[in-house]
Amino acid sequence: DAAAAAGNVVYFDFDKSTLTPATRRVLDAHIALAKAKGSGEVRLEGHTDERGTREYNMALGERRAKAVADYMSVNGVSRSRLDTVSYGEERPAMSGSGEAAWSKNRRVEIK
Repeated sequence: DAAAAAGNVVYFDFDKSTLTPATRRVLDAHIALAKAKGSGEVRLEGHTDERGTREYNMALGERRAKAVADYMSVNGVSRSRLDTVSYGEERPAMSGSGEAAWSKNRRVEIK
């Protein structure tokens, strides 16, 4: 299906929680799937790279997850189905320092 083809991760620029056109295309596929299913929770897990304090990164991860939830809600997914959580820098997708790792860690995972 389109959601599986789109993947379940959207990425963000450094220190941003702004959705890009590429991010919106991925989310549109997940919105269509959520609407087709009609029920069930969608968990949005916000993550950051290792730069910044733990507190700052927890807040940034939350802003990223909420940005995704807001977009999905505005486009027809009931807010009551959207659960957001921030892991900040605690669960990196890729270990290491440098842009290659950091770019994979600035993300929201859709579950």
